Amino acid sequence: MADKVIMVGAGLSGAVIGRVLAEAGHAVTVVDTRAHVAGNCHTQRDPDTGVLVHVYGPHIFHTDDTQVWDYVNSFETFLPYRNRVKSTSQGQVFSLPINLHTINQFFGRTMRPDEARAFIAAQADQTITNPQTFEEQALAFVGRDLYEAFFKGYTEKQWGCSPTDLPASVLKRLPVRFNYDDNYFFHKYQGMPQNGYTPMVARILDHPGIDVHLETEFDPDTAKDWDHVFWSGPLDGYFNYKLGRLGYRTLDFEEFRAEGDWQGCAVMNYGDADVPYTRITEHKHFAPWEEHQGSVLYRESARACGEDDIPYYPIRMVAEKALLRDYVDLAASARNVTFVGRLGTYRYLDMDVTIREALDTGAAWLAARAAGHQPPVFSKDPL
Repeated sequence: MADKVIMVGAGLSGAVIGRVLAEAGHAVTVVDTRAHVAGNCHTQRDPDTGVLVHVYGPHIFHTDDTQVWDYVNSFETFLPYRNRVKSTSQGQVFSLPINLHTINQFFGRTMRPDEARAFIAAQADQTITNPQTFEEQALAFVGRDLYEAFFKGYTEKQWGCSPTDLPASVLKRLPVRFNYDDNYFFHKYQGMPQNGYTPMVARILDHPGIDVHLETEFDPDTAKDWDHVFWSGPLDGYFNYKLGRLGYRTLDFEEFRAEGDWQGCAVMNYGDADVPYTRITEHKHFAPWEEHQGSVLYRESARACGEDDIPYYPIRMVAEKALLRDYVDLAASARNVTFVGRLGTYRYLDMDVTIREALDTGAAWLAARAAGHQPPVFSKDPL
């Protein structure tokens, strides 16, 4: 017997889980408050320039998961793309992540890899043996000069607090390389969807067992009307923020336009604290196989997320983790609901991880139903 299931959110989590369940014969309804599918990875053609714009900021697909790579390519053709980030700092343009070129340029040297490795080890603060904060991790990693040029100001703008208040784990995502490799990611598969993420998600949702309703609110009080609810909205929002709001950072985008090639790359970071924005993205460079005379660019700035803003990055500091634990306890008493995705589990997730968890969540739900068991409340433990 088919269950009547609702996916709250038409982003990657809702689309992928919905497809898994629909293919298994269940009746799936997908609702989203926005006028489009694909959530924050929504892309659309600019009508004036033809540029494919990443409306909510750049999303670059990278993964080592062959199944996930094959999955997305079954719904959209992914073309090769390498994320090569630049950073304007102290009046110069450097290559990120920090690599041998960055080190030699910054210090005015011509070091070989072994020389640079020894040089950076000497720059590092070797008295810090167990770094606890972002700043301590950076100082123990690359020393004060590189830290202040590339990490300190950028981090203060991105997170709205001193790097001394952030955990060391935040910096562990940023590599230092002692060769000239400026590919930002290490992953085996890297690319961009030829026609954008929104057509890909639309194809995932294109199944006779899936009914999509956009610009539609979902009231958690009506959850009892469904056999199961998959909630990819904010975890605290499901409970009407009754315990308080979990902290997020949001992003503001100042769009501007130019003719020709404005900055010569897709992403230019700005590490200096006196520059108000964190980076500028030039969207046509995210599709290097296309040619456009006009250009669409975003100046991107981060700030605290208000009630009417789009939440992007969970803060997960001490106070937020304490409140998160309270919401996890509250969620444990919920029936016939599973919290999924970045907002539902209050975690920063790359797209490939989101899809992997969605595939696994759909399979786990089907297995639990077949066994007569209650499905788990969380696709992944938020704690």
